[in-house]
Amino acid sequence: MEPRFLLVLSEPDPVASAVGEVWGSLPATGDHFEGAAIRQLSPTARVVRRPGWHVNDERLDLRLPASLRNAPVTIVFPSIHRSREDIACFTVHALGNLGPAAEVGGRPRTVNPTDPRAMADVLRKLSADPDPGGLPTTYEATHHGPELGVPSFFAEIGFGAAAHPPLPAVRRLAEVLREIAPDSRDHTALGAGGGHYAPHFTDLALRRRWALGHIVSRHALESIDAPTARAALNAVPNEEGILYVRAADADHAALRGLGPRRRDGDAEARAGAERDRSTTAAARPSGT
Repeated sequence: MEPRFLLVLSEPDPVASAVGEVWGSLPATGDHFEGAAIRQLSPTARVVRRPGWHVNDERLDLRLPASLRNAPVTIVFPSIHRSREDIACFTVHALGNLGPAAEVGGRPRTVNPTDPRAMADVLRKLSADPDPGGLPTTYEATHHGPELGVPSFFAEIGFGAAAHPPLPAVRRLAEVLREIAPDSRDHTALGAGGGHYAPHFTDLALRRRWALGHIVSRHALESIDAPTARAALNAVPNEEGILYVRAADADHAALRGLGPRRRDGDAEARAGAERDRSTTAAARPSGT
Protein backbone atom coordinates (compact mmCIF):
# COMPACT_ATOMS: atom_id res chain seq x y z
CA MET A 1 0.00 0.00 0.00
CA GLU A 2 1.32 3.44 -0.93
CA PRO A 3 2.18 5.82 1.91
CA ARG A 4 -0.44 8.48 2.53
CA PHE A 5 1.11 10.35 5.49
CA LEU A 6 4.60 11.31 6.58
CA LEU A 7 4.95 12.03 10.30
CA VAL A 8 7.92 14.33 10.90
CA LEU A 9 9.41 14.19 14.39
CA SER A 10 11.45 17.24 15.38
CA GLU A 11 14.00 16.07 17.94
CA PRO A 12 14.08 19.36 19.93
CA ASP A 13 10.28 19.38 20.21
CA PRO A 14 9.17 17.76 23.51
CA VAL A 15 5.86 16.53 22.10
CA ALA A 16 7.35 15.12 18.91
CA SER A 17 10.12 13.33 20.78
CA ALA A 18 7.64 11.96 23.34
CA VAL A 19 5.34 10.68 20.59
CA GLY A 20 8.34 8.97 19.00
CA GLU A 21 9.15 7.27 22.31
CA VAL A 22 5.61 5.89 22.47
CA TRP A 23 5.94 4.46 18.97
CA GLY A 24 9.29 2.91 19.88
CA SER A 25 11.43 1.05 17.36
CA LEU A 26 9.71 0.91 13.98
CA PRO A 27 10.67 -1.19 10.94
CA ALA A 28 12.82 0.55 8.33
CA THR A 29 11.40 0.97 4.84
CA GLY A 30 14.78 1.09 3.13
CA ASP A 31 14.35 4.74 2.17
CA HIS A 32 16.34 7.55 3.76
CA PHE A 33 15.92 11.29 4.02
CA GLU A 34 19.09 13.32 4.51
CA GLY A 35 20.71 10.44 6.35
CA ALA A 36 17.73 9.48 8.52
CA ALA A 37 15.94 6.18 8.00
CA ILE A 38 12.30 6.45 7.00
CA ARG A 39 10.29 4.00 9.08
CA GLN A 40 6.87 2.43 8.77
CA LEU A 41 4.25 3.33 11.37
CA SER A 42 1.29 1.72 9.59
CA PRO A 43 0.43 0.58 6.06
CA THR A 44 -0.28 4.19 5.09
CA ALA A 45 2.01 6.18 7.42
CA ARG A 46 5.78 6.72 7.46
CA VAL A 47 7.92 8.40 10.10
CA VAL A 48 11.17 10.34 9.87
CA ARG A 49 13.15 12.06 12.62
CA ARG A 50 14.64 15.50 12.00
CA PRO A 51 17.44 17.14 14.03
CA GLY A 52 16.05 20.68 13.86
CA TRP A 53 12.84 22.52 14.59
CA HIS A 54 9.96 21.72 12.23
CA VAL A 55 9.13 25.40 11.60
CA ASN A 56 12.52 25.69 9.87
CA ASP A 57 11.95 22.72 7.54
CA GLU A 58 11.16 24.89 4.53
CA ARG A 59 10.22 22.93 1.36
CA LEU A 60 11.42 19.62 2.77
CA ASP A 61 8.92 18.03 0.37
CA LEU A 62 11.27 18.85 -2.53
CA ARG A 63 14.02 16.76 -0.94
CA LEU A 64 12.01 13.64 -0.08
CA PRO A 65 12.78 10.33 -1.79
CA ALA A 66 10.74 9.57 -4.90
CA SER A 67 8.62 7.00 -3.07
CA LEU A 68 7.14 9.82 -0.95
CA ARG A 69 7.23 12.63 -3.51
CA ASN A 70 5.30 10.59 -6.05
CA ALA A 71 2.67 9.23 -3.64
CA PRO A 72 2.13 12.14 -2.75
CA VAL A 73 1.98 12.33 1.04
CA THR A 74 0.44 14.69 3.55
CA ILE A 75 3.08 15.85 6.03
CA VAL A 76 1.99 15.91 9.68
CA PHE A 77 4.00 17.52 12.48
CA PRO A 78 3.32 16.43 16.07
CA SER A 79 4.32 19.47 18.10
CA ILE A 80 4.22 21.45 21.29
CA HIS A 81 1.52 24.14 21.39
CA ARG A 82 2.71 27.41 22.87
CA SER A 83 0.55 30.39 23.81
CA ARG A 84 0.83 33.49 25.95
CA GLU A 85 -1.99 32.13 28.09
CA ASP A 86 -0.29 28.73 28.65
CA ILE A 87 -3.44 26.99 27.44
CA ALA A 88 -3.53 23.21 27.92
CA CYS A 89 -5.24 21.62 24.92
CA PHE A 90 -4.93 19.60 21.73
CA THR A 91 -4.85 21.73 18.59
CA VAL A 92 -4.96 21.04 14.84
CA HIS A 93 -4.17 23.63 12.19
CA ALA A 94 -3.12 24.16 8.60
CA LEU A 95 0.12 25.93 7.67
CA GLY A 96 0.88 29.28 6.13
CA ASN A 97 1.03 33.03 6.70
CA LEU A 98 -2.03 35.04 5.73
CA GLY A 99 -0.55 38.51 6.27
CA PRO A 100 2.60 40.54 5.56
CA ALA A 101 4.66 38.95 8.34
CA ALA A 102 6.23 35.49 8.68
CA GLU A 103 7.49 35.41 12.24
CA VAL A 104 7.53 31.60 12.64
CA GLY A 105 8.51 29.92 9.40
CA GLY A 106 7.21 30.17 5.87
CA ARG A 107 6.87 33.31 3.77
CA PRO A 108 4.53 36.29 4.03
CA ARG A 109 1.17 35.88 2.30
CA THR A 110 1.97 32.27 1.41
CA VAL A 111 -0.15 29.25 2.36
CA ASN A 112 0.39 25.51 2.04
CA PRO A 113 -1.98 23.00 0.45
CA THR A 114 -4.32 21.47 3.03
CA ASP A 115 -5.80 18.06 3.83
CA PRO A 116 -9.10 19.02 5.50
CA ARG A 117 -10.50 15.51 5.85
CA ALA A 118 -7.34 14.20 7.53
CA MET A 119 -7.31 17.20 9.86
CA ALA A 120 -10.97 16.67 10.74
CA ASP A 121 -10.31 13.00 11.46
CA VAL A 122 -7.49 13.87 13.87
CA LEU A 123 -9.59 16.59 15.52
CA ARG A 124 -12.55 14.24 16.03
CA LYS A 125 -10.48 11.37 17.37
CA LEU A 126 -8.65 13.61 19.82
CA SER A 127 -11.95 15.09 20.99
CA ALA A 128 -13.39 11.62 21.56
CA ASP A 129 -10.87 10.76 24.28
CA PRO A 130 -12.80 8.54 26.70
CA ASP A 131 -10.98 10.09 29.67
CA PRO A 132 -13.36 12.78 31.00
CA GLY A 133 -10.38 14.66 32.39
CA GLY A 134 -8.68 14.80 29.00
CA LEU A 135 -7.54 17.97 27.26
CA PRO A 136 -10.01 20.01 25.20
CA THR A 137 -9.49 19.89 21.44
CA THR A 138 -9.73 22.77 18.98
CA TYR A 139 -8.88 23.94 15.51
CA GLU A 140 -6.49 26.88 15.38
CA ALA A 141 -6.47 29.48 12.66
CA THR A 142 -3.68 29.36 10.08
CA HIS A 143 -0.69 31.28 11.45
CA HIS A 144 2.79 29.87 10.74
CA GLY A 145 5.05 27.80 8.48
CA PRO A 146 7.12 26.07 7.32
CA GLU A 147 6.31 26.54 3.65
CA LEU A 148 5.62 23.25 1.87
CA GLY A 149 4.27 22.36 -1.54
CA VAL A 150 2.26 19.38 -0.32
CA PRO A 151 -0.68 19.17 2.12
CA SER A 152 0.48 19.59 5.70
CA PHE A 153 -0.73 20.33 9.21
CA PHE A 154 0.32 20.46 12.85
CA ALA A 155 -1.24 18.31 15.58
CA GLU A 156 -0.24 19.80 18.91
CA ILE A 157 -0.35 19.39 22.66
CA GLY A 158 -0.33 22.46 24.86
CA PHE A 159 0.62 21.67 28.44
CA GLY A 160 0.86 25.08 30.03
CA ALA A 161 3.53 25.57 32.68
CA ALA A 162 4.20 21.85 33.17
CA ALA A 163 7.76 20.69 32.54
CA HIS A 164 6.73 17.88 30.18
CA PRO A 165 3.69 16.99 28.08
CA PRO A 166 1.32 14.73 30.05
CA LEU A 167 1.88 11.10 29.13
CA PRO A 168 -1.84 10.28 28.63
CA ALA A 169 -2.09 13.11 26.09
CA VAL A 170 1.09 11.98 24.34
CA ARG A 171 -0.20 8.41 24.12
CA ARG A 172 -3.52 9.65 22.78
CA LEU A 173 -1.88 11.75 20.08
CA ALA A 174 0.44 8.89 19.13
CA GLU A 175 -2.53 6.54 18.80
CA VAL A 176 -4.55 8.99 16.70
CA LEU A 177 -1.68 9.75 14.31
CA ARG A 178 -1.15 6.04 13.75
CA GLU A 179 -4.76 5.71 12.57
CA ILE A 180 -5.50 8.76 10.39
CA ALA A 181 -8.43 7.82 8.17
CA PRO A 182 -9.98 10.70 6.20
CA ASP A 183 -13.73 10.41 5.63
CA SER A 184 -14.72 10.92 1.99
CA ARG A 185 -18.21 11.96 3.10
CA ASP A 186 -16.90 15.21 4.58
CA HIS A 187 -17.59 18.51 2.82
CA THR A 188 -14.57 20.82 2.67
CA ALA A 189 -14.48 24.61 3.04
CA LEU A 190 -12.44 27.66 3.95
CA GLY A 191 -13.31 29.12 7.36
CA ALA A 192 -13.41 32.88 7.96
CA GLY A 193 -13.88 34.91 11.13
CA GLY A 194 -13.73 34.20 14.83
CA GLY A 195 -10.76 34.09 17.15
CA HIS A 196 -7.40 32.38 16.82
CA TYR A 197 -8.90 29.37 18.58
CA ALA A 198 -11.87 28.38 16.49
CA PRO A 199 -14.73 26.94 18.60
CA HIS A 200 -17.36 27.56 15.92
CA PHE A 201 -15.46 25.61 13.27
CA THR A 202 -14.45 22.96 15.79
CA ASP A 203 -18.09 22.40 16.69
CA LEU A 204 -19.05 22.23 13.02
CA ALA A 205 -16.45 19.52 12.36
CA LEU A 206 -17.63 17.56 15.41
CA ARG A 207 -21.37 17.98 14.87
CA ARG A 208 -21.52 17.91 11.08
CA ARG A 209 -19.61 16.65 8.08
CA TRP A 210 -17.66 19.83 7.62
CA ALA A 211 -13.87 19.60 7.28
CA LEU A 212 -11.98 22.90 7.34
CA GLY A 213 -8.80 23.66 5.44
CA HIS A 214 -7.40 27.09 6.14
CA ILE A 215 -9.11 29.16 8.82
CA VAL A 216 -8.77 32.94 8.52
CA SER A 217 -9.25 34.45 11.97
CA ARG A 218 -10.83 37.87 12.45
CA HIS A 219 -7.35 39.14 13.38
CA ALA A 220 -5.95 37.86 10.05
CA LEU A 221 -8.82 39.54 8.20
CA GLU A 222 -7.30 42.87 9.26
CA SER A 223 -4.32 42.34 6.95
CA ILE A 224 -5.24 39.69 4.37
CA ASP A 225 -5.37 40.75 0.74
CA ALA A 226 -7.47 39.34 -2.09
CA PRO A 227 -4.70 37.24 -3.74
CA THR A 228 -3.85 35.57 -0.41
CA ALA A 229 -7.53 34.91 0.30
CA ARG A 230 -7.86 33.32 -3.15
CA ALA A 231 -4.76 31.20 -2.51
CA ALA A 232 -6.18 30.05 0.84
CA LEU A 233 -9.43 28.97 -0.81
CA ASN A 234 -7.60 27.25 -3.67
CA ALA A 235 -5.47 25.36 -1.12
CA VAL A 236 -8.60 23.52 0.11
CA PRO A 237 -9.16 20.45 -2.10
CA ASN A 238 -12.71 19.96 -3.41
CA GLU A 239 -13.76 23.13 -1.57
CA GLU A 240 -17.45 23.95 -1.59
CA GLY A 241 -17.07 27.58 -0.57
CA ILE A 242 -16.61 29.60 2.60
CA LEU A 243 -18.07 29.20 6.08
CA TYR A 244 -18.33 32.40 8.13
CA VAL A 245 -18.61 32.91 11.86
CA ARG A 246 -20.55 36.14 11.33
CA ALA A 247 -22.54 37.30 8.31
CA ALA A 248 -20.62 40.59 8.40
CA ASP A 249 -17.35 38.78 7.66
CA ALA A 250 -18.65 37.93 4.18
CA ASP A 251 -18.51 41.66 3.33
CA HIS A 252 -14.74 41.82 3.84
CA ALA A 253 -13.13 43.33 0.73
CA ALA A 254 -10.70 40.42 0.25
CA LEU A 255 -13.48 37.81 0.52
CA ARG A 256 -16.29 39.49 -1.37
CA GLY A 257 -17.12 37.38 -4.43
CA LEU A 258 -14.36 34.87 -3.60
CA GLY A 259 -16.57 31.81 -3.35
CA PRO A 260 -20.09 30.73 -2.41
CA ARG A 261 -21.17 31.37 1.15
CA ARG A 262 -22.05 28.10 2.81
CA ARG A 263 -24.36 27.57 5.76
CA ASP A 264 -23.64 25.41 8.78
CA GLY A 265 -26.55 23.14 7.87
CA ASP A 266 -25.29 22.48 4.33
CA ALA A 267 -23.42 19.44 5.68
CA GLU A 268 -25.08 16.43 7.25
CA ALA A 269 -25.07 15.79 11.00
CA ARG A 270 -22.59 13.19 12.24
CA ALA A 271 -23.55 10.16 14.28
CA GLY A 272 -22.11 10.39 17.79
CA ALA A 273 -21.66 14.15 17.52
CA GLU A 274 -23.03 14.86 21.00
CA ARG A 275 -20.48 12.52 22.56
CA ASP A 276 -17.61 14.25 20.73
CA ARG A 277 -18.84 17.69 21.72
CA SER A 278 -19.02 16.79 25.41
CA THR A 279 -15.25 16.35 25.68
CA THR A 280 -14.53 19.79 24.24
CA ALA A 281 -17.28 21.80 25.90
CA ALA A 282 -16.02 21.13 29.43
CA ALA A 283 -12.77 23.05 28.96
CA ARG A 284 -12.84 25.04 25.73
CA PRO A 285 -9.62 27.00 25.05
CA SER A 286 -10.51 30.65 25.54
CA GLY A 287 -7.39 32.45 24.36
CA THR A 288 -7.06 34.50 21.22
